[in-house]
Amino acid sequence: MPHLSRPTRRLGLKSALAASVVLPLSSTALSPVPAPVDRRPAGPLEVMSFNLRFASTDEPHSWAARRPVMRELLRRERPHVLGTQEGLYQQLRDIEADLGPSYDWIGTGREGGSRDEFMAVFYDTRRLAPLEYDHFWLSDTPDVIASNTWGNAFVRMVTRVRFRDLRAGGREFHVLDTHLDHASRYARERSAALVAERVAALAGSLPVIVTGDFNAAAHADPVYGTLLGAGLVDTWDAAAERGEAYGTFHGYRPPVPGGDRIDWILATPGVTVHRASVSTFAPDGRFPSDHLPVRAALTP
Repeated sequence: MPHLSRPTRRLGLKSALAASVVLPLSSTALSPVPAPVDRRPAGPLEVMSFNLRFASTDEPHSWAARRPVMRELLRRERPHVLGTQEGLYQQLRDIEADLGPSYDWIGTGREGGSRDEFMAVFYDTRRLAPLEYDHFWLSDTPDVIASNTWGNAFVRMVTRVRFRDLRAGGREFHVLDTHLDHASRYARERSAALVAERVAALAGSLPVIVTGDFNAAAHADPVYGTLLGAGLVDTWDAAAERGEAYGTFHGYRPPVPGGDRIDWILATPGVTVHRASVSTFAPDGRFPSDHLPVRAALTP
C-alpha cells in the first residue's frame, strides 16, 4: 500500500525521501490534494537526461571547477524534467541551489539514504507536481535496497516519479531515470529487461518517459533492442527536428560528431517528439561533465 504524507515542497519532501529508504518501497504518494491546474495553453515539455559526473576534487575537472559551467548550462536550458545520473548528495544540493527556488528534486542514494550516487529527478515546480515516487534496484530482488545480483560493478537502480503537468490540463505521466552498469554486459541486458517489464506495467494507463545513461550505443547493442522491442521509442529518431548528433560520452575531450549515443531519452508510443538535441556547451573549453546532456521537447 502506498505511504501517504503531506510534505511541504522542500523540507517535507526531503524528509519523505529519507523515510522512503527505511519503509517498504512500494510507491509513496506525496499528497492527496491535487495541485491547481493552469488552463492556459502549454508549450512542449522540455526533458533532459544528464550524467553529471560525480563530484570529486580531482583536477582539472573537480566539481568546484565544473560547477559554474553546470550552473550556466542549466540556467540556459531550464528543462522541466532533468533526469540525472552519478550525482552525489551535496552536488545535487548545489545544483538545486543553482537552479533556484522554482526547482525541486526526488531521489535516494543507490546504497540507500544519502550515501553513494543518486538517480535524482529534478523538476520545475511551476510546470509539474509530483504525485508519487518509488525506487527499485536492478537485481533479482528489485525492492531490496542496494541489492546487486547480476554482476554489476556497482549497485544500480531506477527512480520513478508520476507527475501532473500543471500547464497541460492536468495530464499525468511517469518518468523513470536510470544508469546501467559500465562493466557487465550481462547485467546491462538483465537490467534492460527489468526496466522494460516495469514500463509495460505502467504504460497501459499513462505515458512513460525513460531517461538514462545506458552504457550502450543506440542502434548497436542488445540493451537498445530490448527496450525498443518492449515498445519504447527513441526520441532522437522520432523527433520532427533534431540537432547534430554527437557521441554523448566525451571524457572531457572534443565531442565526436556521429559518435556513440549512450545517453537516451525514450518514451512510450503516442508521445509526440518535437525536437531532440545534444548540447556541446563548453565555454572556453570547460565542460560541465564528461558526458553531454541530451534533450527532447515532448508532448506526452
